[in-house]
Amino acid sequence: MSSLKGKRILITSGGTIEKWDSVRGHTNLAKGIMGCYLAEEALRKEAEVIYLHGYFSKLPDNHKKMTLYQFEGIYDLGKKIKKLVQSEHIDVVIMAAAGSDWVIDKVLDHNGNPISEVGKMSSDEPPIIHFKKAPKLLSEIKKWNPNLLLIGFKLEHTDDINYLIERANLRMNTSNADFMVANKSGSLYGEDQVHYIVSNTRRYQSYSSKSETAKGLIYLLEVYLS
Repeated sequence: MSSLKGKRILITSGGTIEKWDSVRGHTNLAKGIMGCYLAEEALRKEAEVIYLHGYFSKLPDNHKKMTLYQFEGIYDLGKKIKKLVQSEHIDVVIMAAAGSDWVIDKVLDHNGNPISEVGKMSSDEPPIIHFKKAPKLLSEIKKWNPNLLLIGFKLEHTDDINYLIERANLRMNTSNADFMVANKSGSLYGEDQVHYIVSNTRRYQSYSSKSETAKGLIYLLEVYLS
């Protein structure tokens, strides 16, 4: 019997979208491919999968066997994670979603006046948009529920593997995560990109592709939870 049978795994996947008005906004290039692989592998191992996905994200092939929720911006994502981990029994959270680094602070016209349209801003004149730093949700999850197993992702634009692993370890420690998946920004553009899984209990392990990384991570969870 699989050690994940009966385990409830919350997987976040895809990118957030920060709306400027009702029809425009900024997002990132995350398509949710890794989240799909993780969800499919967890389901294959008989886990109960809750799939929290971005507006433009790909859905797993067998998503009808999962519980699905959709999120928009980073605040919406945080609100939904918090509600799920505090109101339901969740064994594992895999934070594969690519959250926004910046959110909207204020939108002004060229005279410095706030633009307050709630519908569609006029396209006659470009707005001036001020951003502010987005919250880091990974650091909040164990505060909301300290009893779950937490897996985060760390993306860096670098070819220095030692630096990538160092940054992943730092993020793992500051967020109180149990595992971190480290990858380079090139992974946004292709399937066969090397990923690294970092933990406090062993040397990091490398995997040759997104699908192999998903299989490796779910296997590590089986071992950890057995």
